[in-house]
Parts: sequence; C-alpha cells; structure tokens
Amino acid sequence: MKTVLILSFLALIVYNLGAGLYYMLTDKGASNRTVNALTRRIALSVLFILLIAAGIKTGYIQPHGLGSP
Repeated sequence: MKTVLILSFLALIVYNLGAGLYYMLTDKGASNRTVNALTRRIALSVLFILLIAAGIKTGYIQPHGLGSP
C-alpha cells in the first residue's frame, strides 16, 4: 500500500509538471492554466514531503542509510 501511494503521488506530480509544460507551449501566456498546473504540482510536492515525514515520525515508513550493514 505504501508503494502504491508513493508512486501515485509521484505520477501526479510528473503529470502536473507535464501539463504545465504543455499549457506553457500552447497558451502563449493567454491563460492561467500553466500557473494552476504548477501550483498543483508544488502543493502535491509539499503534501508528499509532509506525508513522508509523518510516516517516518510514526514509524510507518522505515528509512535506511545507504551502505549501512
């Protein structure tokens, strides 16, 4: 379940980044769709980081060091 949630957040973040790029190239500054897509991406990123931090704090996610025995 953790993996699905993490991958879902990452997919939504990448989707909104791509949508922002698409709107930037097609709208040529005529609308706010680029700003809205990038704002959603930032909000999702912040929420994702907060959920990861809360998961580590509660013990639901176990971080591990790189190269530790």
